[in-house]
Amino acid sequence: MFDFALSGLRAGLRGKSFQAVFVLGVLMIGLAYLSGYFSPRQPQTVALDVGFSGIRFCLVLLNLFWVQDLVAREIDRRVILFSLAYPVARGAFLAGRFAAVLALSVLAAIVLGMLLLLAVLLAGGGFGQEFPPSLGVPFWATVAGFTLDAALVATFALCIAALSTVTALPLALGAAFAIAGKALGATVSYLSQGADGDADLLARYNPVIDVVRWVLPDLSRLDWREWAMYQLAPSSESVYWAVTMALAYILLLLLLASRLFAKREFV
Repeated sequence: MFDFALSGLRAGLRGKSFQAVFVLGVLMIGLAYLSGYFSPRQPQTVALDVGFSGIRFCLVLLNLFWVQDLVAREIDRRVILFSLAYPVARGAFLAGRFAAVLALSVLAAIVLGMLLLLAVLLAGGGFGQEFPPSLGVPFWATVAGFTLDAALVATFALCIAALSTVTALPLALGAAFAIAGKALGATVSYLSQGADGDADLLARYNPVIDVVRWVLPDLSRLDWREWAMYQLAPSSESVYWAVTMALAYILLLLLLASRLFAKREFV
């Protein structure tokens, strides 16, 4: 497993997709810095909000491309046959590749987080806000939440890659999974508040959402940006259950991926 993780780490750092998306992340941090000048009263808060959105987007995209490069593409090119020639279980290959993706994601999150921290501190040309954002533990807790969010999306894509014979399917379905998971919380909240009095909409979609919410994880629960932006700390109970939800899904999806991969035929 360690050898698979190490080789995946090296391949991920050399990959063109990583370099392209990472450059995109740096550009988005620069955009976050510039966005601070559009708000004369709260430049740092605006820059932080835009930067958080950029980090979240880039981490998900990076994780999907890493799964695509390190697993799906190796299967498509039959390079994986050399890896499976080792006297180890197939699950060790997936576990090693997932460990590599996770390590790369943490590294990218730290670098992008430090760049965003610098951009926020410089935003607004030195203008002092009346209520400055919290750039300590709340900031890094938010970045950690985004990293866990991206890891969950990567695990789903890994599960698809273990089964699919179409190279681009893990990337496409992983992106759809990420979008659906992020929209679930807002949808549930909208319906629970009465859907603006639209009884037909409630009757039509509420039963469906009640089923979906037990299958699809609510990724919006891992977004704690308000803690850093407005010092509105989430309750310890909500954080606990959000993290537990994410870890449980990751474990279940890894087990499912390992089972599917073990039964797959390579011809």
